[in-house]
Amino acid sequence: MDSLGLYIQVPFCASKCSFCNFSSRVARRDVYDRYCQALATELERLPEFYRASSIGENVLEIPVDSAYLGGGTPSLLESVRLEKLATAIQQRFQFGSKPEFTIEVTPGSADESFLQHIRRLGINRLSIGAQSFLDRELRSVGRLHSGEDTRALVRTARAQGFANISLDLIAGLPHQTEASWSESVQSLIALRPEHVSVYLFEIDEKSRLGSEVLKHGVHYHAGSLPDEDFVADAYDHARESLREAGYLQYEISNYALPGYESRHNRKYWQLQPYLGLGAGAHSCDGQSRWENVTAVEEYQSRLEHGQSPISERHRLTTKAQVEEFFFLGLRQTSGVNLAEAVDRWGGEHIARLTARIDSLEEHGWLERRDGRLCLADKALLLSNEIFQEFVSA
Repeated sequence: MDSLGLYIQVPFCASKCSFCNFSSRVARRDVYDRYCQALATELERLPEFYRASSIGENVLEIPVDSAYLGGGTPSLLESVRLEKLATAIQQRFQFGSKPEFTIEVTPGSADESFLQHIRRLGINRLSIGAQSFLDRELRSVGRLHSGEDTRALVRTARAQGFANISLDLIAGLPHQTEASWSESVQSLIALRPEHVSVYLFEIDEKSRLGSEVLKHGVHYHAGSLPDEDFVADAYDHARESLREAGYLQYEISNYALPGYESRHNRKYWQLQPYLGLGAGAHSCDGQSRWENVTAVEEYQSRLEHGQSPISERHRLTTKAQVEEFFFLGLRQTSGVNLAEAVDRWGGEHIARLTARIDSLEEHGWLERRDGRLCLADKALLLSNEIFQEFVSA
């Protein structure tokens, strides 16, 4: 526990995408001020909130080497609010010498002046939700930007000195074809971001589009979704194209130029400590997991009345820690180190998984590489099923 990650949740968007299952919403600008004040109060009173929930306050003393403003669309808060928030964060925590400080940005939501301002605040990494470079696909899911908006944002960010940019794509959007997916991948590569995330569209009843698909409806372009075989082929195409372009796949959905892997996201996969702030944010110190209330109104009301926003806390048993070590760690292409697991929890806790691991190896789902246990290539698209083997063991 030599470094700490911070995640700050900003659950507001300019519009709600039809595929979104996150707890974000469209809100008036006057709501932003109240929410930011609640965040400032949470930051100020974290020690007492942690004491009340029997969470070790020592986690607050760990130097921060990554901070991530996510959502939602944090850039909607605009420069002045973000400056106040950054100041409150820096007053509460000790930062290392060269922290990674990311903000999620939607194309069209950040102009030159905004980018200049956040650079001065210490934000040095942009995560841009491109999703697609085809305007028809973007409109079909309710995105307000165009492919050209994404290109313009990257050009402007480069001009303002941003040297660490991540772009996201989603495979399986309505109206997506082999040709359009290839065009999106090549358009992304042409922009040469340092980091790339390729997500697969998943049918989720909590999203409007997913719900429509499950009830065999026609709204939200539900009838225009490509099938599962297309999504699998799109994933393989992106992997190969990015590999040829010099990107290293370091996690199931994530690729980077050498040295630009997301420091913050790796904390999740490597059981490193991170703290979440804001409505619905999650935290983990290695021994416990806890989360804040999800509803924005309740989050704000609790803090305005001097109450803790923490809704649940779960102490991680040794069994739970070992399970997380495998189903989170195996997301990384570098896999997990079994010797490290034995040193950390003792051989008896790993031994109970030996038969399960041997069986998965025998069937070609897991393999050994340089003393580490890794997912085989053919298991990447079936990873959830593989991970379930460790949870149910």
